[in-house]
Amino acid sequence: MLKEYFNKMKGLTKSPPAVGLSEIIWSWIGAFIGIAAVALLSYKLLEGTGFTMIIGSFGASAVLIYGAIKSPLAQPRNLIGGHVFSAVIGVGAYQLCSGHIWLAAPLAVSTAIAVMHATKTVHPPGGATALIAVIGGESVHKLGYLYAVLPAGAGAVVMLLIALMVNNIPKTRRYPEFWL
Repeated sequence: MLKEYFNKMKGLTKSPPAVGLSEIIWSWIGAFIGIAAVALLSYKLLEGTGFTMIIGSFGASAVLIYGAIKSPLAQPRNLIGGHVFSAVIGVGAYQLCSGHIWLAAPLAVSTAIAVMHATKTVHPPGGATALIAVIGGESVHKLGYLYAVLPAGAGAVVMLLIALMVNNIPKTRRYPEFWL
């Protein structure tokens, strides 16, 4: 029985084949423009307001929506829903357990995963978005539930718009696979 358990860790298949140079270039272009757009909006329009439009979890979203565009986890429903639901949950967990970050952090991430599963919006960076709501410091905590709108929702929408434009330029790429 123990042997069977450890045999599961060997995996079932070989590593997928490498992608071509064109795919690498288009992934790079999309990620550069997408993150640049969010950062530019954040630093040029929101600087000094106490708001931001860029959070660390967007880096992971960029990998999915520009580099793994066929993945179910990279689709618009998952991108937007995963970030927004997770942000709301993260803020709620912080407020519920305020002063007990050690409890708020796992509550936020695990609940975000459960809600993303239940709503068919699984987007792995959403777990980070929930965690950032808890550990993001005073500037994030001051936003309260607005964190779900700005930066989480608005930033994700900007990145989605860039993904729609860039990912459909080459004939070999098509995005999205589905909307809802």
